[in-house]
Amino acid sequence: MLKLISENRAFDGVQRVYSHRSEACDCDMTFGLYLPAEAAFGPVPLLTYLSGLTCTHANAMEKSGAQRWAAEEGIAVLFPDTSPRGEGVPDDEAYDLGQGAGFYVNAQNAPWLSHFKMWDYITKDLHGALAELPVDLERQSITGHSMGGHGALTLAMHMPERYRAVSAFAPIANPTQSDWGIKQLGAYLPQTEWANHDASLLMAERGFAGPVLIDQGTEDQFLDLLRPESLAHAMTARRQAGEFRMQKGYDHSYYFVSTFMADHIAFHAEALHG
Repeated sequence: MLKLISENRAFDGVQRVYSHRSEACDCDMTFGLYLPAEAAFGPVPLLTYLSGLTCTHANAMEKSGAQRWAAEEGIAVLFPDTSPRGEGVPDDEAYDLGQGAGFYVNAQNAPWLSHFKMWDYITKDLHGALAELPVDLERQSITGHSMGGHGALTLAMHMPERYRAVSAFAPIANPTQSDWGIKQLGAYLPQTEWANHDASLLMAERGFAGPVLIDQGTEDQFLDLLRPESLAHAMTARRQAGEFRMQKGYDHSYYFVSTFMADHIAFHAEALHG
């Protein structure tokens, strides 16, 4: 059952925060959900936004400016947490592993396998929770930033029947070849599973049936870790329909995300309302 934590009016809609018990993660989880005014009259399309390393549900909810544009387009925006949390949930002293760094995979290695099932959390547990709310689960798309961009791309390419469109802000694009990936995938998964969670490899292997939009800042301080060129090459080699935009002067921050959020919301709204 959902527990309503907070509700705030925003752009004639409501920004809510809920908690609920997650079977996949074996702990209580928290998520934000923005509902536009149209949700008072019936289910509205849903855009899921996956956040990056060290984030909670609150980062994008409070910093991205998504509510303004979602209200204009009449779509809901879901802001899940990035990982399981709480007493008894394994963690690591490093910021890029454990709580805050779930990487949107189902862990198979100890000590993570009991709680770190973020793939199932996003695709199964949240679906059950959202069934109680005025969102149309037949009209969904997905986006994310950094680690969340990695999650959005891999989920969409594995589940094209669910997500009508996918976009990403500065995604971790080639984690099997990056220190933002080798460390985490190695901790959570046997190496035989890594390729299933690498957007560049998945793009080369299968692509995505719907529209794709990628934005990457040219002054991103983490470019060597993100490896955007690998994803751009895979999209070009596959002749994937979509846009890959290198945005001059932008870094990895939420200033970058908020600058291009209107573009991404409009991109998803076209697919969701089409």
